[in-house]
Amino acid sequence: MYIVRFLRCLVLLLVGLATVTHARAADEDLERVAITRALTDYIDGSAHARPEQLRRAFHPDARLLLSRPGTAYWPVSVDEYVGWFSGAKAGQPTGRIGNVLSIDVEADTATVKAEILVPSQGARFIDLFLLRKLDAQWKIVAKTATREPSRRSADRVLFVLSSAKFHGASRLPAGVSFGEVVEAWDAFRAAGLTVDFVSPEGNAAPINVTEAGEFRSRFYDADLMYALEHTHAPSQIDPARYRAVYFVGGSNAIYGVPENSRLQDIARHVYERNGGVVSAVCHGTAGLVNLKLSDGSYLIGGKRVSGYPEEFERQDAAYFKEFPFLIRKTVESRGGTFLTSARDQGYVVVDGRLVTGQNYLSAKQVAQAVVDILRKPADQQPKQAAEKG
Repeated sequence: MYIVRFLRCLVLLLVGLATVTHARAADEDLERVAITRALTDYIDGSAHARPEQLRRAFHPDARLLLSRPGTAYWPVSVDEYVGWFSGAKAGQPTGRIGNVLSIDVEADTATVKAEILVPSQGARFIDLFLLRKLDAQWKIVAKTATREPSRRSADRVLFVLSSAKFHGASRLPAGVSFGEVVEAWDAFRAAGLTVDFVSPEGNAAPINVTEAGEFRSRFYDADLMYALEHTHAPSQIDPARYRAVYFVGGSNAIYGVPENSRLQDIARHVYERNGGVVSAVCHGTAGLVNLKLSDGSYLIGGKRVSGYPEEFERQDAAYFKEFPFLIRKTVESRGGTFLTSARDQGYVVVDGRLVTGQNYLSAKQVAQAVVDILRKPADQQPKQAAEKG
């Protein structure tokens, strides 16, 4: 009887701890939203020379320690800093492109890491902020920065990840392919693009750690892991900012993404209105099967497409029985021509501004093919399909 009581108490304790942890996480998410709002005032205010918006981000007595060649210690007041964006410069684009890299919240205090790209100067600033919650508002109370050379441009690519943790209605674990993230992340950033992440539910994307293999060391890449733990929800994405979309594969990519209309709207905007590239790798091709253009036709209709086909799956396994559709069969039913190569080699198909890869070994090749297209003038964009093995 005592054992039963003990077990009941233990269960209640664990449930209580889970409830408290969930509540704390929800509260922290709300604070992150408020902190991001303050940083948006800083980033947008300095990017468009809006002095009042910029000033709103700071506490009046904030301390700024900035970076200037030849000066080891350069303290600047808020008034002086805001003054750089005032006068005749007010309201004019400054060429600064900001992006929050991480936020760490402890009660009424937060630290934030951001990058500010200035492509015209070939520079990247790393800004570190200290914020305090004062009178129910988050304000920057201190800022420091360092500068480094950079080849980064204003171009951005959006990685689309699934939020699904399980296969269908089962309890069979599923997750995003970490290798397909890392290989493409490295290739795009090496080419000067900024990478953002979106998932149907936002926040942390479930990563398949058992298949991380040679990429396990990247779990210590703070910027990458923060981005994966804090993916954007579709409603937070402005599609006008992106030159390309990359649908990441993994065992969960067939759930949640293909039927998400907002993600389809984003991809269609990038492809049609931005003249951008839509790409996918492995199971990520599932995210393309329902994507229609403005005229109602399927994007993959009449195009050559690759991805992970059902004949490569373990069709007698329990997970396979959860699949809501088959990738090859569905692509072909939409009018696409599905192509594959040997199962264990990289293989990429380029058809105009659609780039698809067969498996995780194709991720780097897919990213490089996207970069090659983006670097070409509009009148030299690919018109014919091409294959890369």
